[in-house]
Amino acid sequence: MASQIPHIVAFLFTTIIISFIIQTSPEQILQLWNSMQFTSLQILCFSFFIVYTLTVFLMKRPRTVYLVDFALFKTPQSMRVSFAGFMEHARLVLPTQPKSVHFQMRILERSGLGETTCLPPAIHYIPPTPNMALAREEAELVIFSCMDSLFQKTGIQPKDIDILILNCSLFSPTPSLTAMVVNKYKMRSNIKSFNLSGMGCSAGLISLDLANDLLQQHSSSNAVVISTEILTPNCYMGKERAMLLPNCLFRMGGAAILLSNRSSDRSRAKYRLSHVVRTHKGADDKSYRCVSQEEDSEGNVGIMLNIDLMRIAGESLKSNITTLGPLVLPASEQLRFVISLIRRKLFNPKIKPYIPDFKQAFDHFCIHAGGRAVIDELQKSLNLTAEQVEASRMTLHRFGNTSSSSLWYELSYIENKGRMKKGDRVWQIAFGSGFKCNSAVWKCNRTIKKPSDGAWADCIDKYPVYIPEIVKL
Repeated sequence: MASQIPHIVAFLFTTIIISFIIQTSPEQILQLWNSMQFTSLQILCFSFFIVYTLTVFLMKRPRTVYLVDFALFKTPQSMRVSFAGFMEHARLVLPTQPKSVHFQMRILERSGLGETTCLPPAIHYIPPTPNMALAREEAELVIFSCMDSLFQKTGIQPKDIDILILNCSLFSPTPSLTAMVVNKYKMRSNIKSFNLSGMGCSAGLISLDLANDLLQQHSSSNAVVISTEILTPNCYMGKERAMLLPNCLFRMGGAAILLSNRSSDRSRAKYRLSHVVRTHKGADDKSYRCVSQEEDSEGNVGIMLNIDLMRIAGESLKSNITTLGPLVLPASEQLRFVISLIRRKLFNPKIKPYIPDFKQAFDHFCIHAGGRAVIDELQKSLNLTAEQVEASRMTLHRFGNTSSSSLWYELSYIENKGRMKKGDRVWQIAFGSGFKCNSAVWKCNRTIKKPSDGAWADCIDKYPVYIPEIVKL
């Protein structure tokens, strides 16, 4: 609310000035000016004040941040894992745990994943070999592939990068992954680099928010954001069901995004950043513990997903859209929401709350492809159509849950389908451990032509595909 006060004051002041001009004739304005007696010193001071005010306004106003382009990791066919291959692997790794194997089969049948998702080589081994060397190899493969593609698409040189931000939740070696990138591409010594870890699947939008803040402070600059999750050191080898679930859903993926506040990049940029809204529910104990990295009773490390995860995600989403709504919804939807709130507070608390129609605010939705249940829940909560969640479902089917990079595979899907037009508004929604719900709103800067290459190039014509509720294995 406080952030809207300056806009309200500016609106009222502008309205008063316009009303005065409309009601006053040019002769009256000239007569008023002639009646005022100004000395040369007063005129000089007044002119200085005007110039100073304009200078402060231009320096303090938010800088526009553009998304010039982005690149995705294209998973190699040699690393693909079919349902049959996954289940055979599970039986060989857990030969004395048939119940755990059967549980994974049931999850996979209902997961919404397809037969072309990928896992790193270390997890294909029998038994899996999650060591540091292979984890670094996976990181280099994914991150360097994304960066090489980004350099090729944008024409930017490594030494031209001013800010580098990389998020990877569960693999944080020393030297850091950003240091690995700086070393590989021989970037400048004064580059501002940041390495974010432990922030879950929503870390991509946290990196975006950090980049936006930095670009507000540094004029004529650019930033590269890299989002990925390294799976090699995080393959769970135990029998706890809540910790086996990530094995069934998470797959390889990565994205590199070039952002800029330079006016010279405006014409070639794909999108303009409108809003980033972050919600953190970590003060609540259940929210804090609903996704955590733990050891089981036998000392095997894995990711524990709590049974309350979907409920907590729903509460986080409500908090997030409460902040986002006034920024993006038309006045009619805001009024309906306020009336509904007043009726519930004053008359009948059992009245069903009004859910704003976000379809009036956005043309495209990129919902984190965390799993079929996540997409189903958000589709129901936001009353979205099947087409509006198509990008999320097809990304989950083709690539699996690629953590923080999934939003960019979804955005690329929309582009590859030729649906992104100039002026279209895009809402990216992500959830992560902690517990966090983050949103980013983009406005399309130009009509996007269907790409001829990229992660979707060899399969986009096959999509959308029918995804049954259960795939019998």
